[in-house]
Amino acid sequence: MFTVRFAKDGEIHYGKLENNTIHVFAGDIYNKPTITGESYAMDEVQLLAPCKPSKIICLGLNYRDHAKEFHFDIPKWPILFMKPQTSVTGPKADIIYPNDLSRRLDYEAELAVVIGKTAKDVPLKKSMEYVFGYTCGNDVTARDLQPKNGQWTIAKSFDTFMPLGPVIATDVNPTDLQIKAVLNGETKQNSNTKNLIFDVPYLVHYISNIMTLEPGDVIMTGTSSGVGPMQAGDEITISIEGIGELTNKVVLKYPNGGKPPKAEK
Repeated sequence: MFTVRFAKDGEIHYGKLENNTIHVFAGDIYNKPTITGESYAMDEVQLLAPCKPSKIICLGLNYRDHAKEFHFDIPKWPILFMKPQTSVTGPKADIIYPNDLSRRLDYEAELAVVIGKTAKDVPLKKSMEYVFGYTCGNDVTARDLQPKNGQWTIAKSFDTFMPLGPVIATDVNPTDLQIKAVLNGETKQNSNTKNLIFDVPYLVHYISNIMTLEPGDVIMTGTSSGVGPMQAGDEITISIEGIGELTNKVVLKYPNGGKPPKAEK
């Protein structure tokens, strides 16, 4: 099943996507929603990020090819960081390049795991019971700010730095999915989730033993080799087998050569 979150006439709804038609849900999508009988064609609505997480937990260095690319040792434990809810944006929405603070903006194609029910201290054998489904994610990063600050929060947390979508796929197997990043029609990342160092069941288990995961929360599973910069005007597409394509355009926060204000240190 594919579920979507969308705006129509100023209201936000969830629905089931079938053959380019959205069948509107009533009730909690994470707890047996019902079909209302109302439906819309895809071109009648604005697709939004398919979930509204209270938090986004991200993985650093979780692909073997990415570790090899940078000559890093394989980590013994997951490297975690977080993104705020305010960084989330949806399909076809602009990624805002904060050119007052950064001079390099990178794409990172990732499989995003959407949690379906409250998860606390989940045993490894039961961890997949807490997964609702999967979507495409782009862990946008102000790369030049990452080493400058000695930690990753600033580089990862600007508004629009967490594109998600276009759907949540509930019936895919996360162990063997082709994942790509295509920049202006050119493939830049091309890997498979079988290259994950820490897989989805382990991540749900591990993270839930640190913090409570709530319905709609997202785990970003890390990116593969081939990360690189985006420029204003670029179009970036993250595609994952069995899920779909997430496309966004990069625009400057301060376009047309205008002088951005200096941020206070």
